[in-house]
Amino acid sequence: MTYVVIDNCIACKYTDCVEVCPVDCFYEGENMLVIHPDECIDCGVCEPECPADAIRPDTEPDMDKWVEFNRKYSEMWPVIISKKDPMPEAEDRDGETGKLDKYFSENPGEGG
Repeated sequence: MTYVVIDNCIACKYTDCVEVCPVDCFYEGENMLVIHPDECIDCGVCEPECPADAIRPDTEPDMDKWVEFNRKYSEMWPVIISKKDPMPEAEDRDGETGKLDKYFSENPGEGG
């Protein structure tokens, strides 16, 4: 099992999760985070830390696409280990549907 970040993170990018990760397996895009599925040790400490409920175990239904999504972008984006401010529109976008099609950016974040 591994944990993955799903589209609830897009345009919110809360980083509470990165501070508790013992193996630094979060990677930062311009407007979301992902988890490298091969680096995640399945500890689950990140899941309850996410205010947007954007971290899920890969054992939930229909998570295969998110495992591959997280793998792809974790290999392109820089690692993030320090908490940062969320996106300015995070509160407004939290819980919004269709965020992958509306807002997702393939651009990397700054990392750090």
